[in-house]
Amino acid sequence: MLQLRYSRRDLRFNFPARTSRGALTEHTAYYLYLEHSGQPEVVGIGEAAPLAGLSPDYRPDFEATLEGFVREFNRRQLRELLPAEAVELVGPEWPALRFALETATLDWQQGGRHRLYDNAFSRGEAGVPINGLVWMGDAGFMREQIEKKLADGYACLKLKIGGLDFATELAILAEIRALAGPERLTLRVDANGAFSPAEALPKLEQLARFQLHSIEQPIRAGQWEQMAEVCRASPVPVALDEELIGLTEPAQQQELLALTQPAYIILKPTLLGGLQASQRWMGLAEEQGIGWWLTSALESNVGLNAISQLAGSFATPGFPQGLGTGQLYHNNVASPLHIRNGYLHYSPRTEWEVPE
Repeated sequence: MLQLRYSRRDLRFNFPARTSRGALTEHTAYYLYLEHSGQPEVVGIGEAAPLAGLSPDYRPDFEATLEGFVREFNRRQLRELLPAEAVELVGPEWPALRFALETATLDWQQGGRHRLYDNAFSRGEAGVPINGLVWMGDAGFMREQIEKKLADGYACLKLKIGGLDFATELAILAEIRALAGPERLTLRVDANGAFSPAEALPKLEQLARFQLHSIEQPIRAGQWEQMAEVCRASPVPVALDEELIGLTEPAQQQELLALTQPAYIILKPTLLGGLQASQRWMGLAEEQGIGWWLTSALESNVGLNAISQLAGSFATPGFPQGLGTGQLYHNNVASPLHIRNGYLHYSPRTEWEVPE
């Protein structure tokens, strides 16, 4: 019979990770382990790590709910399980748990080797390009990060904005462009909804002179009409991020994209309900000529691995994904994932740590 168990790890940041919603110093991850009584050596692992301030299931009762789900699952005494079936065992209001169970099932189905998809990335034959993430902080801290990312060979940087004085943020962008023009360096910015609808377009006009690739979520989610106007008039291509969270019905998803017509959408499986849920968004976006990329949501290397392998199968070759979060923690799960020259790589011969 199939059995589930779980463990918990409190991940500690190397520095306070600031966004316009505040600073994070710790992030709790729960690991689901799926195994069969007749084959105990094969264990599938998935990660549920709801994110404070964003995840619908970041709630005080998350662990109690997880514990109850594990008990109920084990009572069912299932003999087999497919990833699509696994997702249906969890309500859509628990997207991180859906992602964990789906990933654990897929891993178990593939032999418990952390190889969820067979592609050039998971075989260690090719890396996935990623953007270097520059966190909010004082101007000196942000400059230090930028210099390191450029020295490390990144061709795409993403800056969190909206937490400093806007004039200071413009000055930092000007410094970056003085060092590297758009032909050498792609620049993305993420406002995390920090602009009001009234100030968004004037600020975007000022940002446009830096020839940005895109801006994520310029205004707060839930203002569809105002977001549609921003997307229509912005001189900087707009990417929707938080706007997608909580929309689980295909009709709602299609309505959002048809109304707002963003240039891109950002897909975070922990927040959207898993790998299949992210693939549905991909299909809807592509039908409307909208681009997309995948981004991790501060998971440990277990969740990051699943998202990276999804990117290895479906992402446009050469298009940077948002998967550079594996170096954020003091106590991350040791894994074969590593970054070299702005690419995330997987080394199949490197051992995984079992996060008990």
